[in-house]
Amino acid sequence: MVKNRFYFTIIIILVMIKCAYAQFPGKYFVKFSDKNGSIFSTSNPSEFLSAKSILRRTSQNIAINLSDIPVNQNYVSQVQNTGANVIQRSKWLNGVIVVINNATQFNAINNLSFVASNNQINKPLKSIQPDELTTVSSIVNSQNYKSSSTYAYGPSLNQITQIGLDCMHNAGFRGNNMLIGVIDSGFEQVNINQVFDSLRNENRIIGTRDIVSGNSSVYEDHSHGAMVLSCISGNSPGNLIGTAPKSNVYLIRSEDVFSEKIIEEYNWVVAAEVADSIGADIITTSLGYTSFDNPSQNHTYADLNGRTSVMSIGSTMAARKGIFVLNAAGNEGGGSWGYIAVPADADSIFTVGAVNASGVKAGFSSVGPTSDGRIKPDISTMGEGAYVCSPGYNFFAGNGTSFACPIMAGAVACLWQANPTKTNFEIMQAIKATSSKSNNPDNQLGWGIPNICAAHQLLSTPTGINQMDKIGFEIFPNPTNGELNIKVDGEIDDVLFTDVLGKLQFAQYNLNQSFATFNLSELPSGIYFLQLKTKDGLYLSQKIVKE
Repeated sequence: MVKNRFYFTIIIILVMIKCAYAQFPGKYFVKFSDKNGSIFSTSNPSEFLSAKSILRRTSQNIAINLSDIPVNQNYVSQVQNTGANVIQRSKWLNGVIVVINNATQFNAINNLSFVASNNQINKPLKSIQPDELTTVSSIVNSQNYKSSSTYAYGPSLNQITQIGLDCMHNAGFRGNNMLIGVIDSGFEQVNINQVFDSLRNENRIIGTRDIVSGNSSVYEDHSHGAMVLSCISGNSPGNLIGTAPKSNVYLIRSEDVFSEKIIEEYNWVVAAEVADSIGADIITTSLGYTSFDNPSQNHTYADLNGRTSVMSIGSTMAARKGIFVLNAAGNEGGGSWGYIAVPADADSIFTVGAVNASGVKAGFSSVGPTSDGRIKPDISTMGEGAYVCSPGYNFFAGNGTSFACPIMAGAVACLWQANPTKTNFEIMQAIKATSSKSNNPDNQLGWGIPNICAAHQLLSTPTGINQMDKIGFEIFPNPTNGELNIKVDGEIDDVLFTDVLGKLQFAQYNLNQSFATFNLSELPSGIYFLQLKTKDGLYLSQKIVKE
């Protein structure tokens, strides 16, 4: 029997490998210098993005840019002509993963004019004990659980009601038509497990992809993703109801449980690109990467800044494409490391910690802050004693932020279904503003335990998160490198910029003009929210990306 785990896969810090130290055969990431000469253009995105992906960008006022264009096929062909085997390509990272067999191929690739760097992907050893998904109980009397809901939640009642989600389910918001990309280590027996009968019968598994093996078969691989999925899509009345039991899902395998390699971090970025291109609204992942057997290759605490690891960079990129990205905080809270891992350090995603049924932090749940001082986790849901289903139609209560994360992902799907005109960051902001520790967030629980019903009320209120569509306005350029222009119909009084924590970063008052230019060059790169007050009132809030 394979042991259930939250996979803190061990990765190494990439270093430039000189030929003298290269190992053959070996896997390398070859980064390209540009996308010049591409056959694709941002003016015709339907050639490389689905209609749903384009709609997600359009509805959130997100421009299609160079990062959306696939890597230059001519460059890929020239790499292949060296005899190296290209096994993956990443448009966001602008490069390919290749197997290089000898020094001749290595030198030939390095001599290509468009190759910016050539980094070897090594195979480190595990240094974190895989004991996180401990079974609490395998037999629970479902008759002890009662609910006034139209759903018979059974033992999964606590994880639903704790976050106010039964309110949304009763109102008919169950994730309908929301697409969730679930990236994990495998989805064993999802094609036959009874808990997913309705998911299959209603054709809500939109697709599958195995990045590790290079095919679409994911149902024979590991059980971890199947258990994660049960927290979202499980539908067995009296036993388990997932948080978004009517949502659509796309299942992607990026993690190889039998070998721990840095390639898995690149695999995840490729998986996120797949989820983006097919139009996923949400990505949820219960994977994390931290240390190495060789101390010289370890991620240090200083690396937890959201900008160092490949997977953290990819997570932020996905969020800037309008996807709501969630990642488990990790289960090192009681260990020597203690902190979150990557990509939970990314600044534009929801990092999810774990609590028990009483709302008390689970001892194993990893904590923040990030090395640059940001609060993590962002939110906490039930991950101690969470009810799940494993292959074989076996129900049990288990421990792990692996379960807290998908519970939250399904809740986000229901909330966003109810508020389809909001952006991913507006949904995120509303959840934080209505969670149990919204007035005093900390690095144990973040903004606390969500109240999805309250978040829905906030988003539905006319004076809620974003009323800027009630006035004519222009904000450009966004993203910006420094200069930001604002033009409104009427007169601007006050302009305030806050960070994702709600902390004021920049403000100007009593402008009394219809057009104004602001210099944001002193602000660090990241996500900010613009609050604009005119003579007609206060209008919240436009997302600003500072590059």
